[in-house]
Amino acid sequence: MSARTNEDGTARRRVLRTAACAAALAVALTSGAVALGARGERAVSTRSAPGVSAELLAGGDLGADVAALQTQLRDQPRDHASWAVLGLAYVEQARTEGDPSRYPQAERALARSLELRPGNDPALAGRAALAAARHDFPGALRDADRALEQNPYSERALATRIDALVELGRYADAARAADVADARRPGIPVFTRYAYVRELRGDTRTAERVLRQALGSATGRGDLAYVATQLGQLAWRQGDAEGALAHYARALAADDAYVPALEGRARAQAAGGDRAGAIRTLEALVARHPLPGPLVALGELYEARGDRGAAHAQYALVEAWTSLARAHGVDADLDTALAAADHGDRAAALRAARAEWGRRHTVHTADALAWALYVNGRAGEALPYARRATATGYPDAAFLYHRGMIERATGDRSGARRSLAAALDLNPGFSPLGADRARAALKELEELEELEELKEQEATG
Repeated sequence: MSARTNEDGTARRRVLRTAACAAALAVALTSGAVALGARGERAVSTRSAPGVSAELLAGGDLGADVAALQTQLRDQPRDHASWAVLGLAYVEQARTEGDPSRYPQAERALARSLELRPGNDPALAGRAALAAARHDFPGALRDADRALEQNPYSERALATRIDALVELGRYADAARAADVADARRPGIPVFTRYAYVRELRGDTRTAERVLRQALGSATGRGDLAYVATQLGQLAWRQGDAEGALAHYARALAADDAYVPALEGRARAQAAGGDRAGAIRTLEALVARHPLPGPLVALGELYEARGDRGAAHAQYALVEAWTSLARAHGVDADLDTALAAADHGDRAAALRAARAEWGRRHTVHTADALAWALYVNGRAGEALPYARRATATGYPDAAFLYHRGMIERATGDRSGARRSLAAALDLNPGFSPLGADRARAALKELEELEELEELKEQEATG
């Protein structure tokens, strides 16, 4: 049934080992849209040669799957379908095992598939997924469309097409693409994207219903972990820390090493007052996967408890991650802008945000540019972008907090009060540092208003 109808010396070496995880998780942590494979995010359904299918990549030992494909291709080097699946497997390894050499390997494998069978849709869809992993969203859209010309029912191409349109800020087109995909290939890969497109429009009720539908149809551990985590993130963005923790617990029961669920659990723990537990969760996570989101979250928790040295060490690792991601062909400007604006080189943050805005106009790039302008003392220029970031109704307390601080800097005190109050009403624990700053700014504005009222009464009294 379709969704519509039931709608981070040693630490630096760790970064080197895991930098390539950036490709998928960086988008998950900022927009939640781009994904591949049930072990990482979405289910895979493209069939390969007998005995070797893309489904294997979703539920088993990825290294063993790759070895099996390599063995098969030594015996049958002209098996174009297995070359396509191997390309997808390399993309997945780059994401989950931190091996940046896998991207060029994926590119070569997919090219070999297309050399053997020009225009075959699994390889074109795989090339679209590779482009999305590198944050080349125009390229992802182009190759997804090419794959769909060959096979209008290609689940991977349909899903990657939605991803690309979302990440290009073409939300109306993404909604139409989600409707088409839902009609053609209803299932977890499409349901989760369908839900996110609705959430971007502020329709969280439909998003939750569709995600629950997807969870009800999930059977594999990877699918269960992914969909439950999406429900946790949806609950978190609406300030329901307790509900988020329940969803993350279900995700981790399916896969106790699932990175987005571990990060999400830590954020919800902190919001619920268990900052020590959140720090323990994040410390264990970044020891294995030093990625920007967990590193920044851990740094902010250290900073909140007064340990600035430990905090700055985490922020420095984000810079190392960014450099390494770029070295392997990943566009990391959004990550640079978001982290550097608060915890690094503010001028670099603005350059990165402008570059990303030049490529794609999304609510996330609008928010990043607005905040980078603000921290560089250019609040007047920032305001239109802050308004654009909040215009669709996408529920993100950080967007509202940024807008409120920008409004305050431009002299719009009533607007600032509304935005800051809305941020705290939506998610009072959205950030260990940001939420406290929002409360302090809101209190200052309210006290100023009371003082002015008192003066006015005295003057007329």
